Amino acid sequence: MKNVVFSLPGEALGTASSAVLLGDFNNWDIDKAIALKPHKDGTLKAKVKLEPGQTYEYRFLLNDGRWVNDWAAQSYVHKHHFGIDNSVITVEAEIPVEKKAKPRAAGKQKKTTSKTGKVAETVKNDLTKIEGIGPAIAKLLEQEGFHNFKDLSKATIKKLKGVLDTAGSKFAMHDPKSWPKQAKLAAAEKWEELEALQQELTGGK
Repeated sequence: MKNVVFSLPGEALGTASSAVLLGDFNNWDIDKAIALKPHKDGTLKAKVKLEPGQTYEYRFLLNDGRWVNDWAAQSYVHKHHFGIDNSVITVEAEIPVEKKAKPRAAGKQKKTTSKTGKVAETVKNDLTKIEGIGPAIAKLLEQEGFHNFKDLSKATIKKLKGVLDTAGSKFAMHDPKSWPKQAKLAAAEKWEELEALQQELTGGK
C-alpha cells in the first residue's frame, strides 16, 4: 500500500468549517468517511493508504452539506446519472527493485512479468486488476457469480450495469463497458495488451 495525501484549500470551505473524504477506497460510506485535518498553511489534508496502480474516484463532503471536488485532481469524470463530476486519482505503481538475474540453463525460458500483472500467476482471477474495479465491486461481482477473468469476459454490459444499479447509488455511478474487454485480455494473460488498454482508460472507461 502507498500513502497518498489528499488536500483541500481552506477557501474551498466557504461557510463550512470542516470536510471529510469519501470515495471508492471507503465505498462512499459516510460511516467510514476520512476527516481532513487543518494545517498551518490553511489547507485541510488527509493521508490514505491506497493500492499502487489502482484508479479511484473521490469527492470532499463539507459539514454544511455541500460536495466539492479536489481543485488539483489528476482528472475528473462526469457521472451522467447524477449530473456531477468526480475527482479521479491513479496511484503511481511501485517500481520493483531489480534483482541480479541468476544464470539460466540453456533453453530455459525466463518467467516474464508486466507492469499491470507482475507475475501472471500472482494476479490470476484477481478482479481488482481490472481498471475501474476496486475491492468492494470485486466482492459484489463475485457474489453475482463472476469469480474470475473468464466469467467477467463473457458478461454483457447490460448485466454488469444491472448488478451495479441494484447494489445502490455508490455502485451505480461506475461504468463497466470496458470490463469484459479487459477481462478477456487478462484471462488470456495478455498483460502488455491489457496495460496498453488501461493507459487509455480513466476509472475503467
